Amino acid sequence: MKKTLAAFVAVATIAGSLAVAPAANARDGAVAAGVAGGLIGGALLGGAIAASRPAPVYVAPAPVYVEEAPCRMVRERFWDGYGWRFRRVEVCD
Repeated sequence: MKKTLAAFVAVATIAGSLAVAPAANARDGAVAAGVAGGLIGGALLGGAIAASRPAPVYVAPAPVYVEEAPCRMVRERFWDGYGWRFRRVEVCD
């Protein structure tokens, strides 16, 4: 995403400087200075964006093997105050 944004900003800067250049008056090298300024500004901005810190990369944690106790689900009957009900309870040996 950052590379795409940097490329878009660089292209927009260059396109903006070139779009203004033909309409400018060509006295005393004003057009060349505008084009050079746009190119240098785009290069500086693109370089600053490219040199910024990269996004953190997710690394999956190492697998951990745990020996589980033998457990089982048991249906249990209980009184809830209104009547007898059933629920499933995990029982480990």
